[in-house]
Amino acid sequence: MSSEASSAWGEVDAYIADRLIGADADLDSALAANAAAGLPAIDVSPPQGKLLHLLARSIGAKRILEVGALGGYSTIWLARALPEGGRLVTLELEQKHADVAAVNLARAGLASRVEIRVGAALDTLPKLAAESAGPFDFAFIDADKPNNANYFAWALKLARPGSLIIVDNVVREGSVLAGMDADAAGARALFEAIAAEPRVTATAIQTVGSKGWDGFAIAIVNG
Repeated sequence: MSSEASSAWGEVDAYIADRLIGADADLDSALAANAAAGLPAIDVSPPQGKLLHLLARSIGAKRILEVGALGGYSTIWLARALPEGGRLVTLELEQKHADVAAVNLARAGLASRVEIRVGAALDTLPKLAAESAGPFDFAFIDADKPNNANYFAWALKLARPGSLIIVDNVVREGSVLAGMDADAAGARALFEAIAAEPRVTATAIQTVGSKGWDGFAIAIVNG
């Protein structure tokens, strides 16, 4: 990837955001608060966030599951897609991140729609199942990559026919093909799990932009 190409990708992202998204005080404040708190700058881009929002709206999602809240930037996009009475449950490992997310969501007027659960997601997801918290209409997975296949399996358990499951960071600048690090191995394990799962129909799309070269896996639960 040349520096010229990556620069152009970011410029196009900025163009798209300017023309189709515009200024948004709550989202901008969330990113600023995340940076001030020292959170890693790994949120989805504005065009990606709006894509998640539109996908959730397109299926009329009333219950959304998010694995990996970070500072709540993607959570805001998703919570805004909910109708009156809708609910989003977001899982976050780090208490510090959850605290920042809570403030960002409250500032955006979304605190009443969102429940933040703190702890390892692989501990929290079985509890959601035991509580009969689902089914969730839409799930967005954006947490530690080595566990993506496990998160996908739980999202499927908590889904219904017609639910959408989206997993971020599945291309990883092409390292999904032969990368030896744990994140690349986690991406491959996810693809293998999806390919072997007859209950879903899926694809993946590569993305370029301000977040570099990556991609989303997208699966719909079969009826």
